[in-house]
Amino acid sequence: MVIGDGAAGSAEGTVVNGGASLGDDTVLDDRVEATVESVDVLLIEDDPGDAFLAEELLADTALTTHITWVSTLKAARAHLTDFRGCVLLDLNLPDGHGLDLLREVLDTAPSAAVVVFTGLDDEHEGIAAVAAGAQDYLVKGQVDGSLLARSLRYSLERRRADENARQLREARMRARENMRLERGLLPQVLLDSSPLSHRAYYRPGRKRALVGGDFYDAVEKDGTTHVIIGDVSGHGPDEAALGVSLRIAWRTLVMSGISEERVLPNLEELLATERAQEEMYATLCMTSLDTGSDRARVRSLGHPPPMIVKGGVAEEIQAVPQPPLGVFPVDQDEFTEVVLPRGVSLLFYTDGLVDAYDGGPPARLEVAGLRRLVNGVLGQGVALNNLPEHLVDEAERSNGGPLQDDVAMLLITHGEPE
Repeated sequence: MVIGDGAAGSAEGTVVNGGASLGDDTVLDDRVEATVESVDVLLIEDDPGDAFLAEELLADTALTTHITWVSTLKAARAHLTDFRGCVLLDLNLPDGHGLDLLREVLDTAPSAAVVVFTGLDDEHEGIAAVAAGAQDYLVKGQVDGSLLARSLRYSLERRRADENARQLREARMRARENMRLERGLLPQVLLDSSPLSHRAYYRPGRKRALVGGDFYDAVEKDGTTHVIIGDVSGHGPDEAALGVSLRIAWRTLVMSGISEERVLPNLEELLATERAQEEMYATLCMTSLDTGSDRARVRSLGHPPPMIVKGGVAEEIQAVPQPPLGVFPVDQDEFTEVVLPRGVSLLFYTDGLVDAYDGGPPARLEVAGLRRLVNGVLGQGVALNNLPEHLVDEAERSNGGPLQDDVAMLLITHGEPE
């Protein structure tokens, strides 16, 4: 038998090969045969004879199909949403025609494979339909059971291949976007004339499609070295873009020679104008050290202050806390002075470390737990320059697996380390 030969009609409904009904409990075929695959089929065909033939042809193959037949586009709409099988589509329906009909089906059921039926004189429509997104086309009057079953299998596999290709393209786009964002968030520091040396480290979190809003920078300008590390609240492209804006703006403010106490208030003004939502804010810590001095000025806005590492031991800096940037106005004169002799280091970090579990939920490492890990790593004789990698490894062991959030660290040393 071939579709289009004017066979007798059947009722609109559902059929499963091997003994199911068309909606009126009529058993079409109760034979049992070996199957190689199961396919859900939505048959959109206004000719009852052609619909019945399609069901009969598939019943004679080894392909197990669950067929739902509708005769109009209006009736099909209720089935197309979230449909992931194969749509057999007649391009000439009472309420839909041609490529416009196909486009609506493709838009409504983006995860489905689509095979279109055309008449012998309309084969060009089938070619155009494949170009528009259908997986295959069949000409009525030239279809047998074997060809129909093979077309269904092929169309489903092609749809899966198209989906895999789409996901691969998106993954590559995300990777390129990550690279651009990382260049903005994690720059080459400007410390050529500074008495401070640095070691930067960054690792993305486990469940992140895009790099987050963690950022850092360090710049020497007119005899003073300024260091910043920060984290925009939330996760996503808006937060990452805001982190890039804040980092670039901070460097611009420092390089322009603006007074130190005005840097963060100006940065807050920029955050207020650039954030996508009113509730977005950023935590950050900024430290400044004059060349020839051993006294650093630490400003902490909702962010953990750096740890000071001296003689192989890490200690918490008790900095005066201020609210995060974007919550309340910045106090221009509020800072904590820290003695930083030559050979002593400061470890700046983002909250991806302190938010790790302390041996398991619900307890978190917090700053005290992180200090314990730092001292444990240093106590093993690990070189200071290798501290970030070892510290993340220890945090992941404490967490019971990869860290959820991004981790950025900046290890700053005054002169040569002890």
